[in-house]
Amino acid sequence: MNIFGLVWKNISRNRRRTILTVLSIALSLFLLSTLMTVLTELERESPDGDQHLRLVVRRASSLVDPLPEAYLEKLKRVPGVRLVHTLSWFGGIYVDERNFFANFGCDPETLFPMFNENRIPLDQLAAFKAERTAAVAGRKLVDRFKWRLGDKITLQGTIYPVDLEFTLRGIYTGLDETAFFFHHAYLDEALGRPGKVGTFWLKAASAADVPAVAERVDAMFKNSDAATKTETERAFQLGFVAMLGNIKTLITSISSVVVFTILLVTANTMAMSIRERAREIAILKTLGFTRGRLLGLLMAESAGIALAGGLLGTVGARIFYSAVDVWKHTQGFFPIFVVESETIALGLLLAVLIGVTSAALPAYRVSRQTIAHALRRTG
Repeated sequence: MNIFGLVWKNISRNRRRTILTVLSIALSLFLLSTLMTVLTELERESPDGDQHLRLVVRRASSLVDPLPEAYLEKLKRVPGVRLVHTLSWFGGIYVDERNFFANFGCDPETLFPMFNENRIPLDQLAAFKAERTAAVAGRKLVDRFKWRLGDKITLQGTIYPVDLEFTLRGIYTGLDETAFFFHHAYLDEALGRPGKVGTFWLKAASAADVPAVAERVDAMFKNSDAATKTETERAFQLGFVAMLGNIKTLITSISSVVVFTILLVTANTMAMSIRERAREIAILKTLGFTRGRLLGLLMAESAGIALAGGLLGTVGARIFYSAVDVWKHTQGFFPIFVVESETIALGLLLAVLIGVTSAALPAYRVSRQTIAHALRRTG
């Protein structure tokens, strides 16, 4: 029997214990993969488009306070600004409050040039621009409610005291396919033309222009009745994450507890297994097995059990979250929830390290025992 056969034989000798240990490790690494993916998604940046060039202009006092629509022309004249787009959160409810999704009033002419990571057929885009009550929605949102082009969709106002009816004229695809966009002019008209906008989105001419554009915009409106706060899109998004508290520290703390728990479970299993096999280890020594070879054998068994649990937990997490509509169950908080290959690799590496570490001390102790002492200990 070769070394791998011997390792497998020892792993499978107490199948109930091995299975329970593998399942414990798998469950822990499933949780760990989930927590790591939460951090990944909170910090995810668009791989396409011009996110690094986009800035958000909002009211300095509060995000809920609107800005004058008259700022639009002034912003277009700021040096370093290539494009300006208006975007207002409507917060409407579709049929029931459980059907939450993001819905915005926008400028149809600049929506897709601003968010160029999104794609829409040209005929649908033309129909969206041509009709005042038209709307476009992301593919995931359309599939969720089984909408079709031409459907009438009514959103009940929550922030604004109006209900608006739209005609779906376009379906876009992209990184985030969960939003709903309509003409800001339609909302403004329904409200009696107050001339207010939630936020302005700017696209800088180059990455080098981004800091200067932010300073110029805020300086321009510093002494006005509606002072502004201009920040990058990434900073704007992280501001919402900050509202949840120090979530990164919380997740890191929980992850540390999970890792420590895995270590305890695996170490306890390996300690029991090695103690029970003291006589066998003594016999292996009489057959010429060196201390180093015995250490390698015992740690390989532990690493194999941990690796099996790691594969089941991390790969299982990827399969599970690819099959579950996380966006729906998180009320749209996570449009994308993918357990990345890097997360799986890190989880497997961690599993192997824990397996080796947990077996190291008991294996070292038993390998130091003399043959006579080991045989006496087991009667």
